[in-house]
Amino acid sequence: MNRSNRGILTLLVLVASVAVAETSTPSIPITVDCSLGQSLNRALSQLDKRTPFTVSVNGTCTEYVRVIGFENLTLQGLPGATLLQPATGAGTLFNSVLLIESSKSITVAGFTIQADTTTVSAIGIGHGSTDIRLRNLKIQGGGEGIVVFENSQVSLAYVTGKDPGYSPLGIYDSSDVHVEHCFFENSSGALWHAGIDLGSSHLTIYDTRIRNMQVGINAGAGSVVDVQTFDTYSPFGGPTKVIIDNPAGTSFDGVTLSGGASLNVFAAGLVINNPGQSWGGTTAGVQVSDRSVLYAPSSNLVITGSHAQGIVVLNNSHATVTGASITGSGHGGLVVSNLSSIDVTGGNPTLVSGSAVDLFCDSNSTITGSTNLAGVPTRQCTNVLAAEATLP
Repeated sequence: MNRSNRGILTLLVLVASVAVAETSTPSIPITVDCSLGQSLNRALSQLDKRTPFTVSVNGTCTEYVRVIGFENLTLQGLPGATLLQPATGAGTLFNSVLLIESSKSITVAGFTIQADTTTVSAIGIGHGSTDIRLRNLKIQGGGEGIVVFENSQVSLAYVTGKDPGYSPLGIYDSSDVHVEHCFFENSSGALWHAGIDLGSSHLTIYDTRIRNMQVGINAGAGSVVDVQTFDTYSPFGGPTKVIIDNPAGTSFDGVTLSGGASLNVFAAGLVINNPGQSWGGTTAGVQVSDRSVLYAPSSNLVITGSHAQGIVVLNNSHATVTGASITGSGHGGLVVSNLSSIDVTGGNPTLVSGSAVDLFCDSNSTITGSTNLAGVPTRQCTNVLAAEATLP
């Protein structure tokens, strides 16, 4: 090998070594002890935002924390670590106890975060932030406990959100959120709360319980909710169902779909217990309205003991169910009205029973596939067709 070739080889080896070093740079550990008067926000302001850091936090940090433009940052709460809203306002356009914006690959784990229910969120994530991982957090209050906005991507696991002003989790502006192993609760059942609120966004969810919300999941403006297991962040195994329950008796809807939204109930399964109000109306286990779609093809939708309707489909909307169980509704089981339809498809039979009226429709709406219904459901519908809906 001549000198020129040896020089080129040496240069290539050096370039490769630098590339490997850059991709495997270890995270630099830092400790912030708020019990000694140190400030997490001050520590973050002194860091290079492109260098990986793991910041371990001790004590109660009473401050508004800003994570703006960071990459590869971990905020790790030590046992008992708390982020607490200060008495004075944040003084920014978007007030959050912890605000993450324009950031990538951020992990926040092990904290209790407390905020009031009217002026701030506990955590705000926006401005195109991606790969934001929230782990093992206890969130108390916040107008919205966590709000995700402006095309951001977030994963939640083992997060508890309790007693917000409105919702423990809001997802907006073409954002995408994965939720697993979480618990969202309105402990008093007082009005008015949504477990998860979506606008023009996407939610994938499994193994999560939502309790005592007036609406368990409220999806509008073309949002998509997928009830599905995934192993993006943790391996398969263990419980999978999403459970929406109502021990306080103040639920209106388990799930509300409006404005072209859709709910897909796949492998994880969705169980809705005791939704609706005794006066009926459109309160239901699942309310589908205004060009929205319910798709539950996998025998994994269960609605029990609705005080009103089981599934109500309104205003040019559609539902497809296979192997579902809708039992004990105080008014209607499957209810369809105003140019809408429900298709009961083959496979496992769908059980609709024990309702005041199991099948109800108006004159311009249709229920198809009645041969796929178990038992002999009661009917108040002239447009019940034995065959499934088919294309001409």
